[in-house]
Amino acid sequence: MKDRPIADTEFEAKVATLGYEVVELEWAGTARHPILRLRVDLPDSSPGHGVTIGDCERVSRALEPWLDAHPAMPEPYVLEVSSPGVERPLVKRHDWIRFAGREVAIRGHRPLAGRGPLLEGELVGIRGEEGEERVRLRLADGTELEIAHREIARAHLIWRWE
Repeated sequence: MKDRPIADTEFEAKVATLGYEVVELEWAGTARHPILRLRVDLPDSSPGHGVTIGDCERVSRALEPWLDAHPAMPEPYVLEVSSPGVERPLVKRHDWIRFAGREVAIRGHRPLAGRGPLLEGELVGIRGEEGEERVRLRLADGTELEIAHREIARAHLIWRWE
């Protein structure tokens, strides 16, 4: 389902009043059976120390009456609320700043920096203005690359199990 009957900013505001942040919002399914997948986290938490199942339940129960009453919301729908997981996706500019110094995986729409569609390394940060941002990544061999943000299809933190 590509249409978003409710703006992302409405969800962000509603979730923020509950004390959480929207990490990612995805409309899936079909027009007849829409699925709303919402990943939430505690502001400024670290991976593995964020929301619990109880938090997800709290957000779900608080959003359901609002969604049911929202005139733009399709009927019926399925709401899925979850944590971002330890391999949290990097979606917003704030994420690229917040997780500088962490190990990340970046997948491109096509090969990145002439190397391949998937790069892993230490996130150095992001620079530039909106629309022209460039993500800085340090590879294991010490090489630093800058990748145009618009070339990135998906990115997430890497969790190493000890």
